[in-house]
Amino acid sequence: MGEISAMTEIERPKGPSIRKVPEGDNRERLTCPDCGFVQYDNPKIVVGSVVRWHDRVLLCRRSIPPRRGFWTLPAGYLELNETTAEGALREAYEEARARIVLDGILAVYNIPRLSQVQIIYRAHLVEPDFAPGPESEAVELFGWDQVPWDALAFPSVKWALDHWREVGEAGDFAARGNPAGQLGNFGGL
Repeated sequence: MGEISAMTEIERPKGPSIRKVPEGDNRERLTCPDCGFVQYDNPKIVVGSVVRWHDRVLLCRRSIPPRRGFWTLPAGYLELNETTAEGALREAYEEARARIVLDGILAVYNIPRLSQVQIIYRAHLVEPDFAPGPESEAVELFGWDQVPWDALAFPSVKWALDHWREVGEAGDFAARGNPAGQLGNFGGL
C-alpha cells in the first residue's frame, strides 16, 4: 500500500477510464489501460411483492424521489449477497414494517429505459401489522375498487396489481411478464 501512495500521478494506475470494445465483445465498455480490466455495467435488479391481507393489497406512498407522494409496492434494489426472496422480504419490512410470507414469483418485468429487471413476488401478511418505514409517507391496505390508480408511481405497479388479480388464489401459476408492447415508459409504452 505504501508503494502506491509513493507513486506519482503519472505512474498511478488509471483504473477503468477508457471506453472501447474489448476483444471478443460487441459493445463499448470502460476498460483499464494499465491492466486490461473491463468494467461491466449491468442492469439493476429490483425485488418486491404484491402483499395481500384477505382481499386487500398493501401499498406504500413514497416519501423519496422519484415519484414522491405516489403509491407503489414495497420494492427496491436487490443488495449484494442476498437472494431475490431475501430482498423482497427485506423491502417489505424496510418500506412497510410488514412481516410477509412469499407465495411465489408473480412476474418478471423488463424496464430497458432504466436498465432494470424487476422480480415481483405474490405474498401475504403474517398479520395486519404494518407502518411506514423511512422511505414511505403512508402504508395502507386497499380493496380493488379503492386502489389509487391515478396515483400509482410506476407502470409496473399497475402491471403487478393486474397480474395479482389475474392469478387470484391459484396455488400454481406461471410467472407473468410485461404486457404486450409495453416497456415501462410513462404514457403506455
